[in-house]
Amino acid sequence: MALFMDQGLAQRLERAEGAVGAGFVEVRRRIAPQLGAEWRDFGGTYAMFDGAGSPMTQTFGLGMFGPATPEQLDEIERFFGERGAATDHEVSPLAGVETFARLVDRGYQPLELSTVLARLLDGPLDVRPAAGLHARACGEDERERERWVAASVAGWAELPELAGEMEAIARAASQNPLMVNFLVEDAGEVIATGALAIYEGVALLAGASTIPAKRGLGAQGLLLAARLDEARRRGCELAMMVAAPGSTSQRNAERRGFHIAYTRTKWRLPRRAG
Repeated sequence: MALFMDQGLAQRLERAEGAVGAGFVEVRRRIAPQLGAEWRDFGGTYAMFDGAGSPMTQTFGLGMFGPATPEQLDEIERFFGERGAATDHEVSPLAGVETFARLVDRGYQPLELSTVLARLLDGPLDVRPAAGLHARACGEDERERERWVAASVAGWAELPELAGEMEAIARAASQNPLMVNFLVEDAGEVIATGALAIYEGVALLAGASTIPAKRGLGAQGLLLAARLDEARRRGCELAMMVAAPGSTSQRNAERRGFHIAYTRTKWRLPRRAG
């Protein structure tokens, strides 16, 4: 069966990622109450607050479940502004040119691009073993979670300024009830991590991280295959992931049967003084 992108399919993808983000915020609210983490549904647009500087503080689904009206945008901007944060919207092109035009009129500026990829899970999965490496789901005990968190953070070792931020995100992801965390071991050493989130038949693959010294061994390809296999076992019919345009992650996904669904733009309205 072919996969054709339309409004309905894009809505499924955007809602899945938004729901997983809301689950993340719920965990953060429980384990770090001082942040004031919160999420709200503004007419189908999920707004997440995870701290003023967090990459998780943004919206999903703007313009996908109804017009992005001035009134809706006022409410969303107030939600973030009252918490001392800029307003960021991750916007699919299927939201329509009217949505983009309205953001420009309000002073938003493009911040980054991301490619959304998707594939059906109705065919054989191309699983190519990587010599000496073993991929598996993490156990539920605290020691396993800590190993997963540590390896996830180690994958960002070349950017030490992000270490604290990435540890906080990884720790919350390790406790998100919508997520199953995976790791790759090399002779017992955890060298790569990834996560699988499931929402209403959609499998979201996220959290890819490989420690710098072990890159190029095929760990992420192995993780990708393991998570797809688990998603199909759990009854998912559709898988998605998000990658930087033209990145190694995007190429790995395309080798595993993913197709580019669309490229999103993240728009930011800076927080105004006062």
